[in-house]
Amino acid sequence: MKSWAIRSLILLVLLASYWGMYQHGRAVERAEAARASAERDSGDRLAEVIGERGARQEEQRRAQAQEEARAHAQEERTTADAGAAGADAAGQRLRDEGAKLAATVSCPGTDTAAISRGQAATRAAMVLSELRDRADARAGELAKAYDQARIAGQLCERSYNALIN
Repeated sequence: MKSWAIRSLILLVLLASYWGMYQHGRAVERAEAARASAERDSGDRLAEVIGERGARQEEQRRAQAQEEARAHAQEERTTADAGAAGADAAGQRLRDEGAKLAATVSCPGTDTAAISRGQAATRAAMVLSELRDRADARAGELAKAYDQARIAGQLCERSYNALIN
């Protein structure tokens, strides 16, 4: 009977050692899985941080490019407005000269035919002066509208290019 007890004890020790090795293997496997998961999570967090940083830098680059485009458009508007003011002043001088010319076309004299021709010439000069004034004013309006449309279009193009690049 003693041999049976010894064999049972050896079998029990053997089973306990197998059970211990099995539990140790499971613990090692869990530790390796946890380490691999932690490395993956750390890499994911790093990639996320790098991605966010890159996205912020891209957003700042786009905002800066759009701000530069707006500033450039404002400079162009200022230049166009100054040019329009100069053109308006030149147009006013031209209108004044036209009015002076129309006023001097009439020639005083005693010949009634010359007087009637002078009056007709004065009326014609006044009509032409008025037509020229209207044409000049309209040309100024069109030039101003063209400048504004051109500047707005260029601003739009620069903003779009800033977003694409």
